[in-house]
Amino acid sequence: MRRKQLLPPWLLVVLFLSWSSAAPVPASSTTTTTTTLPGQMRRRRYYDSIFSLGDSYADTGNGPVVFGWHALASPVMRPPYGSTFFGRPTGRNCDGRLVIDFLAESLGLPLVPPFLQAQARHGTGSFRRGANFAVGGATALDASFFHRWDPPGGSVFPLNASLGVQLQWFQSLKRSLCATPKGCDRLLRRSLFFVGAFGANDYLLAMAATSLEQVGSLVPAVVRTISAAVERLIVEHGAATVVVPGVIPVGCAPPVLATFADPDPAGYDPRTGCLRSINEVATRHNALLQDGLRELRARHAAATVVYADFFGPVIDMVTSPAKFGFDEDVLTLCCGGPGRFNYNRHVFCGDPGASECKDPSARLFWDGVHLTEAAYRYVAAGWLSAIT
Repeated sequence: MRRKQLLPPWLLVVLFLSWSSAAPVPASSTTTTTTTLPGQMRRRRYYDSIFSLGDSYADTGNGPVVFGWHALASPVMRPPYGSTFFGRPTGRNCDGRLVIDFLAESLGLPLVPPFLQAQARHGTGSFRRGANFAVGGATALDASFFHRWDPPGGSVFPLNASLGVQLQWFQSLKRSLCATPKGCDRLLRRSLFFVGAFGANDYLLAMAATSLEQVGSLVPAVVRTISAAVERLIVEHGAATVVVPGVIPVGCAPPVLATFADPDPAGYDPRTGCLRSINEVATRHNALLQDGLRELRARHAAATVVYADFFGPVIDMVTSPAKFGFDEDVLTLCCGGPGRFNYNRHVFCGDPGASECKDPSARLFWDGVHLTEAAYRYVAAGWLSAIT
């Protein structure tokens, strides 16, 4: 059965929530703080810089530059976003730091500056230690692909920050990073690249407009797009280490549980309470992505291509919340409106009438499909062991 053509407001806000016009963290704050992750000793730095492409799971502030004009971006532009660590909104769709922040700190690098925001403020001379091209709501597939579902008189997908667009931004920056091919080779071989997580927004957009069967049919194309981007970084730009995250178990996200509720109890995993069929799409994505990365390793033996598991750690936190210090109502949002899972399609985190949990560190989900700083800390610990 086909779903309605017009995207529901909750999905647009999920995609847009990472857009904030708040100022970036001052340089002095980003170069002196080092976090020791659970179970990790403080490590020496292995990389000189980090370059990141992705969506709201990695966006540290590019969204305001691209889409700050959109009214649906307003919730994340005010407290309590950023309150746990930064003390103010920073453009992150979180109460504090993201995985990429924890990894940068643990590697002895400054927090990765959002390319578009930092470029507007400081020009291109401040990116030799890295740049973040991630934008909340970004897809792997180009925006034009989704226009097949445009409702009359509007666009289903006004974003233009896909993986391909972000690669173009990196290409434009690369010209200013190094004066000679040899200099570029030296710089980029000592850099750590992240490509993702990509895919969740592709599937969420499709879920709102078509059948779940058709959503599943998109998985190979999404994975091929990601794999092609990784190969382009290796072949054209000399990337020596590329980390490629999978997608989270989207069927566990509170807005998805509320919007796509299944009347059949068999539609839910009894261990997690998550939607089986939607998580099966995520599982297939991650399996095909790992297959694609294995093929890349075989073709480019000199490069290190790392798969970063995003699905497994989140499932672990859902099934054993007490082990991670989380409340038992693990599928309930920390910050949201009145309703099941503390989710309301008309009242979002930061809106009048929204409520915030007393202790974000005791919650897995922050404001929708996004996680709390506490959850990202645990995810980062697993990724760190794979890249050092």
